[in-house]
Amino acid sequence: MMQVDLGATVEAGVSLGEGCVVWAGAVLRAGSVLGARCTIGRGAYIDAGVQIGPDSKVQDRALLYAPARLGAGVFVGPGAILTNDRVPRAVNPDLAKKDAGDWVAEGVIVGDGASIGAGAVIVAGVSIGAWAMVGAGAVVTHDVPAFAVVVGCPARRVGWVGRAGVRLEADGSEKLRCPSTGQRFRFAGELVEEDDG
Repeated sequence: MMQVDLGATVEAGVSLGEGCVVWAGAVLRAGSVLGARCTIGRGAYIDAGVQIGPDSKVQDRALLYAPARLGAGVFVGPGAILTNDRVPRAVNPDLAKKDAGDWVAEGVIVGDGASIGAGAVIVAGVSIGAWAMVGAGAVVTHDVPAFAVVVGCPARRVGWVGRAGVRLEADGSEKLRCPSTGQRFRFAGELVEEDDG
């Protein structure tokens, strides 16, 4: 069963999965697709063609511009912005107003389980890896690897997290361990990946 507040704007052609909750003031544009059990907060904007995986949560006043694609279980904090234009201009060089054919939208891609903190800005064309964590207020201008923690403006990696969102700790064997779940991780070059062995 879906719950859509009467104060929300849901255009014809939006696909809402079973169990979605949409709060007052949210705007969902035609062609957007939300998987099952998603929550869209007050005043959030979901552009036409944005795809959001199941069990994701988009907090109040977050702005997701097309063609953004979010995996399953993604968290987008309040006021976060996923942009879609690397060269924003209102007009062409001759001062003629730009129309839809004068630019190409580049979407942000967010992997399963990743979290984007409140007020973060993700620049068009950037990919956020699975289970990564973007700190509040960060400005992300480059791809973020899976399990990375990035903060600042411009965002830089300051550590690694596991699926529980807790910072990984060295375990004495050139590997990392999640203190919350006990799961182990190994280095793969400059990246971190789950250690199944």
